[in-house]
Amino acid sequence: MNASLRRLVLVVLVVLPLPAFAHKAWLLPSATVLSEGQWITVDGAVSNDLFYFNHVPLRLDNLVITRPDGSAGAYSGGHTGKYRSVFDVELDKPGTWRLAIINEGLFASWTENGESKRWRGSEADLAKALPVAATDVQVTRSHGRIETFVTAGAPTTAAMKLQGSGLELVHDTHPNDLYAGETTRYQFLLDGKPAADVEVEIVAGATRYRSRLGEKRVTTDAEGRFEVTWSEPGMYWLEASASSTLEGDALASQRRASHVVTLEVLPQ
Repeated sequence: MNASLRRLVLVVLVVLPLPAFAHKAWLLPSATVLSEGQWITVDGAVSNDLFYFNHVPLRLDNLVITRPDGSAGAYSGGHTGKYRSVFDVELDKPGTWRLAIINEGLFASWTENGESKRWRGSEADLAKALPVAATDVQVTRSHGRIETFVTAGAPTTAAMKLQGSGLELVHDTHPNDLYAGETTRYQFLLDGKPAADVEVEIVAGATRYRSRLGEKRVTTDAEGRFEVTWSEPGMYWLEASASSTLEGDALASQRRASHVVTLEVLPQ
């Protein structure tokens, strides 16, 4: 590669928007709206291109399935491969199902013998992982939710009940009743309280075939509310995160919560 070409490549890398390189975690059902109960297949991955398997699989260890009556559901055929995880769900009850991966734990960093160390795990394992000689210890509590919704027959809301912990999304319009050209209103809550000034990113799928990511970014107001106008039909990825300082926590000084949801927008 000659000097001129090397300079051109460096310029291109510098001016490319950073989100184009960001890995995104997602769940993608084979269908979101069905006239009656049947089987669906769901893919889960962390990828560079939305809804394509090209990085690492999304682990199914903390997969939670909620049936339309609010009871716990189950999946079958779960498999985690090199680039994606896949599982099947039988929609044996009419209404709206919630499929979510909920990750909770601690992230710690410290200095040991002049070297920076990092660790991620459960609260129960922190004491064993942290060496006695550790200095500059920083511990952050994390709570992440990655979810999607599927409806068989008429939509219901029992599975969408709020838990009051982490970053949760309130849907003013049912998530399986979204149409291109319409504006949908939402609210983010953090531990049950309005999450103000949270940046929300919305990206349409099939980014592999676009030269630009085309993301939309909005910020929640004082009540945690924001709006999204769906310009065209398709699958969408919506993500937000919030950080805060913890007071009175014996282990952690910081808190980080994130929320990801896959939504399908239908044609009019």
